[in-house]
Amino acid sequence: MTSENPNILKSNYNVEEIRRDFPIFEQQIYGKPLTFLDSGASAQKPRQVIDRLSDYYSNEYANIHRGVYYLSQVGTQKYEEVRGQLKTFINAADDKEIIFVRGATEAINLVAQTWGRQNLGQGDEVILSRMEHHSNIVPWQMIREEKEFVIQVAPIDDRGNFLFEEYEKLLSERTKLVAITHISNSLGTITPIKQIIRAAHKVGALVLVDGCQAVPHTRVDVRDLGADFYVFSGHKMYGPTGVGVLYGRKELLEAMPPYQGGGDMIRSVTFEKTVYNDLPHKFEAGTPHIAGGIGLGAAIDYMEDVGFEAIEDHEEKLLAYAKERLAEVKGFHLVGQADHMAGILSFTMENAHPHDIGTILDQEGIAIRAGHHCAQPVMDFFDVPAMARASLGLYNTYEDIDRLVAGLEKVNRIFG
Repeated sequence: MTSENPNILKSNYNVEEIRRDFPIFEQQIYGKPLTFLDSGASAQKPRQVIDRLSDYYSNEYANIHRGVYYLSQVGTQKYEEVRGQLKTFINAADDKEIIFVRGATEAINLVAQTWGRQNLGQGDEVILSRMEHHSNIVPWQMIREEKEFVIQVAPIDDRGNFLFEEYEKLLSERTKLVAITHISNSLGTITPIKQIIRAAHKVGALVLVDGCQAVPHTRVDVRDLGADFYVFSGHKMYGPTGVGVLYGRKELLEAMPPYQGGGDMIRSVTFEKTVYNDLPHKFEAGTPHIAGGIGLGAAIDYMEDVGFEAIEDHEEKLLAYAKERLAEVKGFHLVGQADHMAGILSFTMENAHPHDIGTILDQEGIAIRAGHHCAQPVMDFFDVPAMARASLGLYNTYEDIDRLVAGLEKVNRIFG
């Protein structure tokens, strides 16, 4: 598949070579080439990650941290090397600030159930944004029932821009935490996260950042941002499912109680008393997703090899091309047109429900998402029951966008 778009020809980014790294693109769907536009939900996996998982299970597998034999020692070393790799990847200050979790959802729940239960109470306030994924809303509501604090909601405008001045008005000495997305999964809005964090710190509040949509697309430096907590999931960054990361500043993590009890998070156990382990193991009870962690390391290697500047440049050009082409489709309405966006395009069409759009596109081999995208407050804000969403990855091409446009034109022919 060779694009004739001049933008891609001027770039050193070889998207066709990249696509050959992803075995899934070798197949056809209903006799059509696979056009995968759902990376915002979960990205496809390069052969380098798949092969690393296979190699681990074939040649290195054993439980880690507790075995004295060779395979256990090798597995422990490989797993802990990824922790160090993640420290460098997001520029954390210490390996102990990297906590392995099942994904961003577990990471947010961990902070809510430990730091939140320990530090939030009646009269306190937590600020969320209108754009939050359900996983950054529901955990705070769950402990609000017990702790009786107040949840404030920072607004957006009708283009999906985060209203920073309105957010500043919500900040006060009562604000204990701001929990906010870096890039909206439903609108693609890039929030002014560094400004948001700086403003929160001025009133003494901490900030938890949901970085799920940011980490696959742009270089993240948690110390430069000033984040207190930063969470992301491996499966959105071309790694395995079931593994993710909670970054937390060391002094905060040390003061937080354990999240779960079990093996590896203890120093000693008697029926009278348990002494908990040091960071990071205090928060990593039980046998971890060892292969997932090791596969995540391979995914980071892959993205670093491609290069974040190259990924960002490619996806920005692709997003601009998509906006231009999709504007030609009759009845197409892009929901969310923020001044600063990443590769997410949520939309409606005048005569077709998003689920019908998704079904028709599927018959053309085009995979998009349709529904509320775990962001029902966004649907309420824009007064729509659901949206269709095309989200971009480093392997997408201009031809993918052309196929999407052709598919939407078919939707119009069917629904009029």
